[in-house]
Amino acid sequence: MKDTLKPGDKVRFSFRVPAEKTVPHLYPEAAEFREMPTVFATGFMVGLMEWACLKVLEPHLDEGEGSLGVHIDVSHTAATVPGQTVTVDAECTSVNGRRIGFSVRAHDGIDVIGEGRHERMVITWTRFVARVNDKARQARAESILHGTGEPNG
Repeated sequence: MKDTLKPGDKVRFSFRVPAEKTVPHLYPEAAEFREMPTVFATGFMVGLMEWACLKVLEPHLDEGEGSLGVHIDVSHTAATVPGQTVTVDAECTSVNGRRIGFSVRAHDGIDVIGEGRHERMVITWTRFVARVNDKARQARAESILHGTGEPNG
């Protein structure tokens, strides 16, 4: 990561909410979610907040780097209907090595709908993918050992 990222760096990011980002679409296989009102889902709001933080980080990453969310602590205090535009203000609040802190605040043009803090860890994609591949191999071996899966060539 470049040494250019500083607390106070910020981005304003807007997104028009489609029906597909509402609670019934969060886990369509869950009847409990399908029965809920068609309003912007908390899970999608969190993702939008993370997306805004990615935009803050983007110009400060070296080639082959990315970031992963490692902590989120946000409220979701107002409903947003499809067609409204949610604007997220994300501001870098701390840079501790590869761990980056952010404050996030989302507004739908009528209400503040959520706010809080988020942390991301800057990583090298090749190292991360290698670890994920190792974990996938381990998970397949465990499922075969316990008779819950088939070997995958």
